Amino acid sequence: MVRGKRQKGSTVQTRLIVSLFIAGAAVISIAAPAASAQVKLSAQQSTTQQASTIGSAVKIARVKYSGGGDWYNDPSSEINLLRYVRANTTILVEPTYEFVDLGTDNLFLYPVIFMTGHGTVAFSDAEIRNLRAYLESGGFLYIDDDYGMDASIRKELKRLLPNEELQELPFSHKLYHCHFDFPNGLPKIHEHDDKAPQGLGLFVNGKLGVYYTYETNPSDGWADPEVHHDTPERRETALKIGTNILVYALTR
Repeated sequence: MVRGKRQKGSTVQTRLIVSLFIAGAAVISIAAPAASAQVKLSAQQSTTQQASTIGSAVKIARVKYSGGGDWYNDPSSEINLLRYVRANTTILVEPTYEFVDLGTDNLFLYPVIFMTGHGTVAFSDAEIRNLRAYLESGGFLYIDDDYGMDASIRKELKRLLPNEELQELPFSHKLYHCHFDFPNGLPKIHEHDDKAPQGLGLFVNGKLGVYYTYETNPSDGWADPEVHHDTPERRETALKIGTNILVYALTR
């Protein structure tokens, strides 16, 4: 098992970093009223100072994967989302684009990782083991199908957590209400096959550890306006659900 192989000091330290990031960020985001759309950082200066003691602002890492899918597309997405989060919550974030290899210990530096693309996804056995250890240590994986990765990502998720089944989250789930309110659940951002959007989850140790969005593609709505030419209203909706995903991931 992973735990049996990875009892070195560096691994213990990286797992601890994940816990500290999640705990520190949660202190800040809990201070934001769940229904509030405009909470300013200055109003929570003391909690921001507490967060700085963990050594860094929250960043999201883009997952680099093999198989042929364009894991790297729309690099402006995370930057724009984190800017929106900074303006509309009290979470201390660093709007930047970074990527991470699943097989490295750098994975454990990020409380939330993000995965998207159009093509095939393929994980090595070592990446599966490392990603499973990351999730079991409290990390959170958000996957957004950019159209074309559904069949392969479902196969890889079954390898990752063979005893779990993807479950569609009910509209009442906290993720849809933890900051902005989405009474009808996951919004439709891009048409794809004109099916209803689905927000699917895998649970790790009783908590949502993997969130997978299908037939909607919110992260396209985070990209710079000239990339997909979404309306301002649609981009705002995409950024709001992205904010909820991050707030939820940090406060589970």
